[in-house]
Amino acid sequence: MAGEAGEGSGSSFGIAQDEAVAIKDKYANKQKLMRRRVDQYKIELRNPCRQGKKLLVLDIDYTLFDHRSTAENPLQLMRPFLHEFLTAAYAEYDIMIWSANSMKWVELKMGQLGVLSNPNYKITALLDYLAMITVQFDSRGIFDCKPLCLIWTQFPEFYSSKNTIMFDDLRRNFAMNPQNGLIIKPFKKAHSSRDSDHELLKLTTYLLAIAELDDLSNLDHNNWQSFSQDNVKGRRRHQ
Repeated sequence: MAGEAGEGSGSSFGIAQDEAVAIKDKYANKQKLMRRRVDQYKIELRNPCRQGKKLLVLDIDYTLFDHRSTAENPLQLMRPFLHEFLTAAYAEYDIMIWSANSMKWVELKMGQLGVLSNPNYKITALLDYLAMITVQFDSRGIFDCKPLCLIWTQFPEFYSSKNTIMFDDLRRNFAMNPQNGLIIKPFKKAHSSRDSDHELLKLTTYLLAIAELDDLSNLDHNNWQSFSQDNVKGRRRHQ
């Protein structure tokens, strides 16, 4: 049966934007922690990084797949327009999948959904819960998050804060790099919401629009739905 196993790390609470920034500042001097994680966790490339491409990092649970519902076929729980979205994004972005589950689970689900074998795009790398780090915030306690600097440190000639964007349904997962995170609407109750969920179609338009910019870290991804080509033209004049 599909729909087994969820995100295994931390609780499901959210974090306000200003709190996320405070977490980043509080742990800015934790270089030893990150160096240890970089030394311990080596990202294995499934396909080469491409020069000149930006980086799109994607969560799985409730982002690409409804992991709580059940179905005889996992494809019934796949978010609508997933392959169209990845195909369009691949033109401008290298794509990495980062889940709070085990690598075995990540490979299984991405394989079942046809993401690892689609001829129209290629996945650069898969990351699992072992790549996450544990942080503590006074009002929220201890939780795990996904530090993008793990990727930037291992592939500095390709990726940085300026050309990376991450989609996740939980703000806490990009607590260490809030300027690069976009909170995606969770895809739940797949059987009843499948026909009305167009989130990936709308996000395709946004991704392709901002791909023209030299620096993505100055964008407020909270306002992605109101972004337009006019915004791109204005920002390009000032970059």
